[in-house]
Amino acid sequence: MLLPKFAPPRSFHAELKRRTAEYFATTGKAQTGNASLLGKAALLLGALVTLYVHLVFFTPAAGWALAECVLMGGVLALIGFNVMHDGAHGSFSRHGWLNKVAAFTLNVFGGSSYMWDAKHNTVHHMYTNIEGVDDDLDIRPWMRLTPDQPRHRAHRFQHLYFGFFYCLLYISWILFTDYQKYFSRKIGSVALKPMSTNDHLIFWGFKILNLGLFVALPMYMLGWGPWLAGFLLTGAVAGFTLSIVFQLAHTVEQAAFPVPHETTRKMEDEWAIHQLRTTANFATDSRVISWLVGGLNFQVEHHLFPKISHVHYPKLSKIIRQTCEEFGLPYQEYPKMRYAVASHVAFLRQMGRA
Repeated sequence: MLLPKFAPPRSFHAELKRRTAEYFATTGKAQTGNASLLGKAALLLGALVTLYVHLVFFTPAAGWALAECVLMGGVLALIGFNVMHDGAHGSFSRHGWLNKVAAFTLNVFGGSSYMWDAKHNTVHHMYTNIEGVDDDLDIRPWMRLTPDQPRHRAHRFQHLYFGFFYCLLYISWILFTDYQKYFSRKIGSVALKPMSTNDHLIFWGFKILNLGLFVALPMYMLGWGPWLAGFLLTGAVAGFTLSIVFQLAHTVEQAAFPVPHETTRKMEDEWAIHQLRTTANFATDSRVISWLVGGLNFQVEHHLFPKISHVHYPKLSKIIRQTCEEFGLPYQEYPKMRYAVASHVAFLRQMGRA
């Protein structure tokens, strides 16, 4: 498949990079994470270990166990937002080995950091919201997320049933889609770069480790029924939380879905402007939401500067917003998270009926 080509960079992106570089040079701050991020990571990882040990080895009563499974699913998602995501982008720490450790939390939880790098860092960040390329848009045939995807009768109700499929994200990810990518050697329609022997060993080694930690050992300690209930509940909470936060960035009413020229495969905009048109922020004034989702409510900042840690996004947002105003470019944002959720639901309803 011939991948889309963006228009040559213009003055906007150059000016934006200049102002951002000037900010870091003036403040003397590193573009990576800071001590507060390390503290948050320690807190979240400590909470996960505590919940896991208590659930598996101390067998709380059923009511407490289910509540802890809900909490554990949420903590898994928060580690993904705050630790793994920055680590995979190389922005968690100035130390490369610590970035790798942060990224490898995904491997321990059953995913593949190799597949994530290809799917998210390369394909999604380069070709955001381009149908047929951005694999994040493909939940077919169950849901329709772009105007160019085929519409089925059941899609009329996708704004009502989407939560069910979002709950399945984490479980299907670790048990199915990673293997699909591994054996097909593709991320959607994009060829996967060749894996080294070490990549293969890491892929299978951590898959086996995850099955031991989250399937075999809990099943042995607790029995089949309690393990299955806890596994499904934890996975559903993690899956829904991960899905809804990432979907609010690109599948809302304000977001565009540009199409490359049919013959030349050229895009109308340069890459930076494409990111502005396809991405939206939400609730950036809420410190609580920003802390919980690891700055992923600042998706405009993240897509323009993915290698800068999310701890800097509140400051960068002022620079980016002002630059967009000067150049007459959109800076899309929902002031409250509930407005973004409502827009996502409205978008799903529109895609199901238009």
